[in-house]
Order: sequence, then C-alpha cells, then structure tokens
Amino acid sequence: MGRDYRGSVSVPAAPSPAPRSVVVVGTGLAGLRTVAELRAQGFDGEVTVVGAEAVPPYDRPPLSKELFSRVEPVWLSGEGYGDLADLADRVLPGRRATAVRADDDGVDLTVGPADAGDPAQGHGAAGEALTLHADVAVLATGAEPVRPAGWTGAAELHTVADAAALRGRLSAGTRLVVVGAGWIGAELAGQAAAQGCAVTVVEAAPTPLHRQLGADLGARTAPWYAAAGVELRCGAPVTAVEPGAVTLAGPDGAPGERLAADVVVTAVGVRPATRWLAGTLPLTGRGALRVDPAGRVAGAPASLRAVGDCADMEVPGLGLVPGGHWDAALTHPAGLVAGLLGHEVPAPGAPYVFSTQLGHDLAFVGAPTDAATVLLRGDPDGAWTALLVEPGPDGTGRLTAGFTVDRPRDVVPLRKLLAGGARPLLDRARAADAAVPLRKAVLAADRAGPAAGPA
Repeated sequence: MGRDYRGSVSVPAAPSPAPRSVVVVGTGLAGLRTVAELRAQGFDGEVTVVGAEAVPPYDRPPLSKELFSRVEPVWLSGEGYGDLADLADRVLPGRRATAVRADDDGVDLTVGPADAGDPAQGHGAAGEALTLHADVAVLATGAEPVRPAGWTGAAELHTVADAAALRGRLSAGTRLVVVGAGWIGAELAGQAAAQGCAVTVVEAAPTPLHRQLGADLGARTAPWYAAAGVELRCGAPVTAVEPGAVTLAGPDGAPGERLAADVVVTAVGVRPATRWLAGTLPLTGRGALRVDPAGRVAGAPASLRAVGDCADMEVPGLGLVPGGHWDAALTHPAGLVAGLLGHEVPAPGAPYVFSTQLGHDLAFVGAPTDAATVLLRGDPDGAWTALLVEPGPDGTGRLTAGFTVDRPRDVVPLRKLLAGGARPLLDRARAADAAVPLRKAVLAADRAGPAAGPA
C-alpha cells in the first residue's frame, strides 16, 4: 500500500525569530483568508494589507454565475470570510505593488497608486509611491484576464466594475459574441441568453472546455448551448476583434467570416498577476510563483510567501498543481499561515472547480493524467459523473479525477478520496454503478491509494 498524503505534511520550522510584521499583497479571497488565518492561528503582530482595487473584498464567482440576479457585490465580510477592517492593522486600497526585495532579514515592498484607468479598479486611487517593510510578505495578487493584443472594443468579466458595465449593455435583442467557451464564457453565455440576448460563442478548440476537461468530456457539454438558445462555433479561431465585429480565421489562417456584434466579451483565460515580478523571482511556465504547501516560494528567501491564483503548488503525489481556483484561494491560506508560524501544515485538498452554466451544475475534482480514461456512472442524458481512471489489473483502476454533472452527491466523496494527492484503487464495475456510493467502490486493501503520479 502506498503512502497516504491526506494527513499533515512535514515542513521546515518557521524562521527564527518568529515574524512580528506581515504585509499581504492582495485583497481578494486568498489575501483576506490569509489575514483571517493569521489572527485565528494566534498571530498578534502587525498586519498590513495592500490591494489594487479600491473596494472591499468581494466574491468573484457570482459575477458570471449570477450576473443579473445579484447586481450588488457579494461582500466577503458578509459571507463570513472575515472583515479586513477588523483583522488588519492597516489597509491600503487602491495601491498596486510594483517591486519587492526580500532576504533573510525581511521584505521591502514598493507600492504606488493603482492606475485609475486600469480595469481592475473599482474607483480611482490617489497617493504617492511608498516602501513598506515587514518581516514577511505574502503575495496574493490573484490573476488578470488575458487581453490579446489589438482586440479593440472588447469587454471582459473579471471585476465588479466589469459586471456593472455589462449589465448596462446586455438586454433582450443585444447581439453578444463571447470569445472563449471555458468556464466564464459558458456561464456568461447562459446568463445573457436567459435575458433574451442573441448569443454566439466562438472557440478555437474543437470542443468547449477543451483545455479544462479534454476533448471527450468537453464534447459532452456542446449540446447544452443549443438547448439554452446559444449558437456555439468550435474550431473557430479569432483573428480580429473591433467595435461591432469579430473576424474568424478563414482558410490558411487568412481573415474569414465576420460576425456582427453589439457587444464582444473576451473570455480566453486568465494569467497570474505577476508581470511586475518578472526578472525578480522565478516563475512557472504560466507565469506563476512555484510554492510548497506552506506557501514558500521556490528560489526566494523564507520571508516571501505566495498563495491563491498567482501560485502553482507542488503537491506530493500530483506534482505541480496550477492555481486559479476559488477553493484553493479559500483553503490554502491555512497551510501557509501554519508553516509561517511553525505549526503543522495540513496537506492540501484535491483541486476543485465548480460551475453553474447553461442549466447545469458542474464540479471538477482532482488532477487527471494522460493515462486516465473516462468511466461513466449515472445517466448520460441526465445526472452523471465521469470518473477519470488509470487502468489497473483485473478490473481495477486508479482514480485521478472526477467530473460531476447535476450529481452533487458524488462531489464530497471525490474530494475526500482525492485529498492530499491520494489516488485510490477502484473496482471499476462498482464505480460505474451509480447506485453504489463511491467510497464503497474503493478496494478496502488500498482505500487511500498510493500517492503515485507524474512529478
């Protein structure tokens, strides 16, 4: 039986002396939860928080999932996640970090006024640049939308300001073209179609959610678009976006069909908000900071930590797991703070994404490998779960991930079975039987599963 990584992980002790001052860069969910965990785990030193947005921390998922039904920001303080005004000694909104210098003696962070014209801003900011010194800095800068060069006149949906602007432009009869059939693109398309907009979604990949789920599972979501009144165009790369039109690639990549649009929204993904760190700290291939479960940044002194969408975490048994998920921003700060204060660091949970799109409730749990194949349980025309399983001997297989569609009963078992890099051995026949609870499809002799997988 392999090693079970679902318990705590061993990490080196916190620096000595213990930090007495911490600056947190970012006022999103990860930044707020870091401050809340500092206080919950007994830190009584000074906490300063810097955030580019000039509004208090809010929940981003409702911006696309409930664009028209929740028109006011969902403030995280009202949802029980903590109130920065109560938790931090000093909060500096409307400030953007521009440089950082870290060594064993602490961190110097340079911040300046966030650009009033930046789309991340809720309101303008004023003030001069200043340098903050602390024993430790936690980078929780989040992510920013990918903005293809030359695409003029395109809107995006990432902030409360973006959501408010779109609500003012989308009404019955509006011709909306959404570029990208990922999580956000699909959520927005369904919301707009329900308002009576004429919605077209264009996607360069051969299926929706191709990058997130793969071709097989992505293709299973394609019929949902027509059922929701949305036109879906896959295999349709965009060559140009301009006010009033989107141009698709024609033969040999030459400009082809031109789609008229009253509103164009780009939803082609996000990237870690780390461009200000280029040349200062090593970044992963997608531009993130590589961290361990205690938030320590690879190639940086222990006085620098990172968490949330700007970080990719090295997880035992899974290798490097990309950030960018709401649940990681919620849960990983507890491990970061534990490591910072010299406490036992809990193993991270399984990667987890949830979405409400085109009339369906979805969840994706785990980190599949190239060797995994799809094992369906449930009704493929109704509620179902796709298990991604590596083939094993004698009718068994290693569970690596699961994708649920309108079947919430499988979400919690998947999260428990895959926590901490575990890959449990399943009886494939029992796992495919929707009447059998998932936990009962795990072979008793290997319930936790070895933490095997790609490095």
